[in-house]
Formats: sequence, C-alpha cells, structure tokens
Amino acid sequence: VQLQASGGGLVQAGGSLRLSCAVSGFDFDDYAIAWFRQGPGKERERISCTSPTDGRTYYADSVKGRFTVSRDNAKNTVFLQMNSLKPEDTAVYYCAAKGGIYIGNCPYNFRFWGQGTLVTVSS
Repeated sequence: VQLQASGGGLVQAGGSLRLSCAVSGFDFDDYAIAWFRQGPGKERERISCTSPTDGRTYYADSVKGRFTVSRDNAKNTVFLQMNSLKPEDTAVYYCAAKGGIYIGNCPYNFRFWGQGTLVTVSS
C-alpha cells in the first residue's frame, strides 16, 4: 500500500488549492481514505474521512463548507479541494488509508500514510 500526497504550496488568504493523493496497492472500495493536517505547534487533525462502505465523507468542523473531497477511480487518486483558505489552514497535509468496514463512522487511527505536503497560507 502506497500513498503519495502532492499539490501543496504558498497561497494567499481567500485563495484555493487542490491537493492530490495518488494511491496504489489497494482497492479504493476496501479502504477508508482520510486527509490529516498538522500545523506548527498543533496536534495532528483529521480533516476528512471517506468511508469505503457507505461512501460518506466526514469533515472536521474547521473545514466544513470550505474543503471538498473527490476522487478519480480511473487514476487511483483522491483530491482535496481547499477553498477560502485561511492562515490557520497552514499545515503539512497528509493522506492516509485503512482497511475495514465503516457504516456511519470513519476511523481516526490509520495504518498507511503518505508523505506530507506543505500548505502555507499568507495573510
């Protein structure tokens, strides 16, 4: 199982950025896929998680309404579209995967991680 996150960069507050997570070695249908982030001096935060069982995506309150997860099954890639970015969104962003059946919930502990990609939002 491999995940590779990309797309980070420097953006002004109010701007947008799209992160990509290329996955290989497993079937999307069998794994929950999540995005995490860790800002400077902050705890790691799960910002989204998509259940492989019911297809629901759960968002953290901090990003709800601004961030959207999508995926391209043909390219085995998950995207995180980030709009209306704020300086407090500055963080290293990671994608992660975990197998299992999740109905009405999504895990917080993940087994497989990609390397992070840095997002910096300037004020």
